Amino acid sequence: MTILPTLKSLTIAAAILASTSVLALAKDVTISVWAGGTGPNDVYRLDAIEIAAQQLQREAALKGEDLKITVEKKPYSGWDDFKQALTLAAEAKKAPNIVASGHEDIAPWSQAGLIVPIEDHVDLDAWPLNGIYENLLQIASYNGTVYGVPQDAESRPMFFWKPYMKAIGYSDADLDALPQNVQDGKYTMKSLLEDAKKMQDKGLVQPGYGFYPRPSNGPDYWQFYTSFGGTMEENGKLVFDKAAMTRTYQFFADAVKLGVTKKNHIGMPGDQWWKEVATGKAGIWDAGTWHYARLVNQEGLKDFFDNIVFTLIPAGEGGKPNTLTHPLVYMLTAGHSDEDTQIAAQLITIASEPRINALHAIKSAHLGISKAEAEVDFYADDRWAREATERLLPHANAMPNNSDFGTYWNIMWKNLQASWTGDKTVDAAIGDAESELKSTLGDKILIR
Repeated sequence: MTILPTLKSLTIAAAILASTSVLALAKDVTISVWAGGTGPNDVYRLDAIEIAAQQLQREAALKGEDLKITVEKKPYSGWDDFKQALTLAAEAKKAPNIVASGHEDIAPWSQAGLIVPIEDHVDLDAWPLNGIYENLLQIASYNGTVYGVPQDAESRPMFFWKPYMKAIGYSDADLDALPQNVQDGKYTMKSLLEDAKKMQDKGLVQPGYGFYPRPSNGPDYWQFYTSFGGTMEENGKLVFDKAAMTRTYQFFADAVKLGVTKKNHIGMPGDQWWKEVATGKAGIWDAGTWHYARLVNQEGLKDFFDNIVFTLIPAGEGGKPNTLTHPLVYMLTAGHSDEDTQIAAQLITIASEPRINALHAIKSAHLGISKAEAEVDFYADDRWAREATERLLPHANAMPNNSDFGTYWNIMWKNLQASWTGDKTVDAAIGDAESELKSTLGDKILIR
């Protein structure tokens, strides 16, 4: 970040000053905010904007201004319902002022004119936004323009049920060393399948429960591709690495062949999956850092650290240990008055302050967005937040902000699932994926 103010930052500052000078005329303002992926642990995605509104009102009052901000909050737990509702609202010119969604929506939504660059309405060189991790701001950008402010960060680790790991020969010291051994490449994806099989052979878990991955499509599966040497994007162009994708598909096909993962695992009820991983029915599984909150709060796993050790996703052949971060970002939608948009931008800025954002991080078991947040006692004193931040975030990658990535994702997933269930051989699935990518994306994707 620059030390001296840039021309752009001075222009933005002037715009913000101008907007605040007319707040006295805008006595009653309604700011609506919608958030996807919002359950009982994620309420601060919306509530933080409400807290920010209360702060801004108090500041206005001390300046002699009579400002009232009504925040209309709308949570969505399902992503499909959320995105459909937002699209329909935008078409009807009734989109909310603020939307919290995954960073991968920035590319298509900016191209469609649904959102506006947030950098035109906030000062990224001033506190608290100048303290946000630089890699998170890059993830919130598209074509060199910052469209969103990160609302949270997270990672997607591998979880191991400690009692079963001990039962197959691991000591407490071995388990303490496991995260570092994964990071160093000493414990690999091959090791994982071997341990999952040992758990089943000892009767610790039922067949198909040794390795119990996410039971639905999601960003998680891209970190396996990275684990086996894959690259999602290079120099702005999508990349389909056939060798890496073959190893990825083969890993899940091997898991089914070994009997440690069920052939019909994908599509199982989510609540069933949650209950099973929380009660020790599964041996090893991948999930998100925010799963800690549900395991402890909703599923009753009070002795989490006695039962579970978490690591990066281990390296596979040709790849590296890694994890994927999929931050949600606050975005400003188009079609609103300049005054309302500027007020919405101020609310996002205030909501990004370390102590406010830490409320969301701790309640939902997400990770902080700035170094200053990690130094807030409330955050630093939380064992999960502290250990997950240190162990995972330095190794996190992210899906690209590319408007064609959704097409790539659908083709990748469809063929992964087909090779998983045995409907196609791995080679046939790779061949079909390559053919479809060529026909749909052409020179927008590099196939190698």
